[in-house]
Amino acid sequence: MTDQEIYAHLAPFISDNKRALFERIAVRRTRHVTVVLEDIYQSQNASAVVRTSDLLGLQDIHVIENRNTYKIDPDVTLGSSKWVDIHRYRDHADNTRACAQALRAKGYRIIATSPRGESCTPHTIALDRPMAFCFGTELTGLSDALLDLADEHVRIPMHGFTESYNISVSAAIILFTVMERLRSSDAAWQLSDAELITLKLRWARQVVQSADLIEARFRAERGADERS
Repeated sequence: MTDQEIYAHLAPFISDNKRALFERIAVRRTRHVTVVLEDIYQSQNASAVVRTSDLLGLQDIHVIENRNTYKIDPDVTLGSSKWVDIHRYRDHADNTRACAQALRAKGYRIIATSPRGESCTPHTIALDRPMAFCFGTELTGLSDALLDLADEHVRIPMHGFTESYNISVSAAIILFTVMERLRSSDAAWQLSDAELITLKLRWARQVVQSADLIEARFRAERGADERS
């Protein structure tokens, strides 16, 4: 049974307004850009990045938990966490390396946000290949391990006395700038037709009451029809 068939079966249980939102928003989603959060300990900052990612159309967020447990603040996310896919790395001997390896296997460049990025900014970074932007802890930034693992370093130009932006502000500036450039570019940033159906099915399962039971009944009925 395909995702298309299951989504078509669940669709009548979704309001017309919500289905229209699915259609409008799904085609604006991307996996060409993703976010990596390493050991963020303030739930407000972590949650603000989730909300920003959703609003900018990013579908995936990768969370590294070496020392700090990732927590969501519902008063900040305002429900946005249920529309994005959060991938957590917390069960490995080296969660940072495990995350970087998983992303590289999918074709991502690992991009560290760091003052080391002397020449590369959100306005100049190449858009042709998938990008995983990494953000570190509130006080010390990214770990040395992730800085060394990174393929590139990107910096935000600063013109004041303080040394860095707040992490949620930094993420917002970088991601907004890159996404605005990406949507105006020729890069293939949108999801495939198959990915769109899978995504809409995931969202349908979030909003349809007892979706698992409805789907299980549908599968059972389809199986009975095929056997008869």
